[in-house]
Order: sequence, then structure tokens, then C-alpha cells
Amino acid sequence: MAETQRDQLLLAVAGAACIGVGILIAVAVPESDGPAWAMAVAGCLAAGVLLLGRLAFARFRTGRRAVL
Repeated sequence: MAETQRDQLLLAVAGAACIGVGILIAVAVPESDGPAWAMAVAGCLAAGVLLLGRLAFARFRTGRRAVL
């Protein structure tokens, strides 16, 4: 069980890092770079949200414990 909690912590850190990178790209890179800028921001934010959403779903799921 400790291994699963460690994995969840690592995934949470990775998800938060993805969201942070997306915000950093949105702030640091000028918008004049076109669609590549928007796709980089959207991709980083989406990856972070998906990771954190998966963790939240597994954590708060009723009944059986979800395995990542």
C-alpha cells in the first residue's frame, strides 16, 4: 500500500509540474509565436489536468480501491 501512495504522490507532483510549465510558457513566451505557443500551453495544461483528475478519481472512488 505504501508503494501505491508513493506512486500517487509522484503523479501528483508530475501533474502540478505540467500545469506549472503550461503557465510558465503562457507567461514567458510572446503570443506572436502563433499556434505553436497556444498548442504548447494547451498541451501542458491538459496533461496536468488529466493526471490530477485521474488521481482524484482514484482517490475518491467509492467501493474498491482503484489501482493506478
